[in-house]
Amino acid sequence: MTQHYLLDNAAPQASARFAALSTIFDPGTIRHLEACGVRDGWHCCEVGAGGGSIAKWLAGRVGVKGSVLATDIDPRFLQDAPHPRLEAVRHDIEAEDLPGEAFDLVHTRLLLMHVTDVDRVLRRMVAAVKPGGWLLVEDFEVLETEDAERTPALHPIPKTMKATLRVMADRGIDLRCGRSLVTRLRALGLTDLAGEGRVFMWGGASPAASLRRANYEQLRESMIAAGLITVEEYATDLAELDEPDAVTPSPIMWAAWGRVPQPTPC
Repeated sequence: MTQHYLLDNAAPQASARFAALSTIFDPGTIRHLEACGVRDGWHCCEVGAGGGSIAKWLAGRVGVKGSVLATDIDPRFLQDAPHPRLEAVRHDIEAEDLPGEAFDLVHTRLLLMHVTDVDRVLRRMVAAVKPGGWLLVEDFEVLETEDAERTPALHPIPKTMKATLRVMADRGIDLRCGRSLVTRLRALGLTDLAGEGRVFMWGGASPAASLRRANYEQLRESMIAAGLITVEEYATDLAELDEPDAVTPSPIMWAAWGRVPQPTPC
């Protein structure tokens, strides 16, 4: 994953990106975690924990007898706010296993689209869940920009947004990963399997605009060097992020969840 991970945690835009992602998506993630039954005494793992907002929420939920292991290839944002029940470790899920059958719940969000072998990573996560425990995974399916452009009520898709998606796809990021999550978990034998897609209308001067600004700024040089946009087009689209009426649909945030089966009695 580290070879093609464009949105590096070390970049100056990372903090703004994580803050925006938390504001937009944490409410839905927390709703799913609550539905899984996270409670006192649970041992949870957050893989690719990023800014740490969900790991910290879990740590506040599991009580004094519970624990949370938060992993990331660059855990710098996890170590800034220590919690007595939260352990942050540097870990690459593509290269390293997790502790076996150690967790009541394993969760990841916006990680799988960046990995080269999604099924192998999912198998590692499943192997880390106790029998009867839950795996909850969330990831994007990016809507086709051409379809959005054919909808007259929507604002035209900025050229810089298209260029951002092109750079991501060219660097191996699977922009449609989310749509396959339920099918992948079914193939791994999980039970009580379900899924949900969440989509929003994103306007300017909002957390969504902050997210897009962070992505634009971090990928600016790559987009211009590839000839996907000009300096002038970039400046125009960056300024447009401050316009409240510049409304476009978000990617679909797909969530899929299921339980690791209990052993069959002999």
